[in-house]
Amino acid sequence: MLGLLLARAGIDVVVLEKHTDFFRDFRGDTVHPSTLNVIDQLGLREAFDQVAHTPLPRLDVVLNEVRLHAIDFKTLPEPNQAITLMPQWDLLNLLAAEGARSPHFDLRMRADVTDVVRRNGRVVGVTARTESGLLQVDAELTVAADGRDSTVRKALGLPERTFGVPVDVTWFRLDKPENLPDTLGYISDTSFLVTIPRPDYLQCALLIPKGSFESLRESGLDTFRERVLRASPRLKSVINGLDDWQQIKLLTVQINRLKTWAVPGALCIGDAAHAMSPIFGVGINYAVQDAVPPPICSFPFCGVRLRPRLSTPRQGRCSGGANARRRRCSSSSAQCTA
Repeated sequence: MLGLLLARAGIDVVVLEKHTDFFRDFRGDTVHPSTLNVIDQLGLREAFDQVAHTPLPRLDVVLNEVRLHAIDFKTLPEPNQAITLMPQWDLLNLLAAEGARSPHFDLRMRADVTDVVRRNGRVVGVTARTESGLLQVDAELTVAADGRDSTVRKALGLPERTFGVPVDVTWFRLDKPENLPDTLGYISDTSFLVTIPRPDYLQCALLIPKGSFESLRESGLDTFRERVLRASPRLKSVINGLDDWQQIKLLTVQINRLKTWAVPGALCIGDAAHAMSPIFGVGINYAVQDAVPPPICSFPFCGVRLRPRLSTPRQGRCSGGANARRRRCSSSSAQCTA
């Protein structure tokens, strides 16, 4: 998102992504009205609506088998009065495709950032492993958007404040039972189950006590399935589709934030600056909101000169573009998990 905004502002951007594609099945896909507002403002709503997604104007929660209409988004200002559930890789592909329309946007896949480059006390770029060998990107501003285990943040040595979290999350898919109303979560005295309704299946998350995943595996799949059914007996007709531990992925929950997000020449955003709770899928939406202000305000804070200057790429390096009198920026998003 930040790369797209900067490119539209005429700033050369290099986006570095560790993986070959954006497909990560167990990622948050809850797109809030605040993010939909940004999509509208960017003129991307028509393309967004062509991607399969599930709008929810209200959030239902079942508490001890009693259905509650917990949140009604119709109370929000128009036009976006609903959240929508869209796989994160589809949203990222949409943004990458729009960025590719700009000559200022350069997305490099399979570029794994390994360290920052410093010169005269400021960050002036990053190094990355690629299929072609080591790449050095020179940049006036380096943005760390590489998630809760951020390589760039560690290289910057920025201190973080960590908050204790009593739970982890197990992710898995289930078929949709017939006539099951869209429901965000089922809560009982002993279980908390999230059921994200994707177009043709349920993306499910069962909360478990922190550090208990291995003991849960040892107790067997029957015990796991029973815990799911204690939260939602209506899933009985589809629960046997969960027949292998390979179908269940562990998300180790972290909640933390940096005390300082920026140093001269570098800025952290998204989970690299503040790892969020997975509840209600807030992380992706906070990350998008992080991306919106920097094109306007981040340069002074990071000590970046606003005036254009001549730039000449050096051999073996990427400088985000060789055109004269153009501002340059590098957005580092290896292992991006916003």
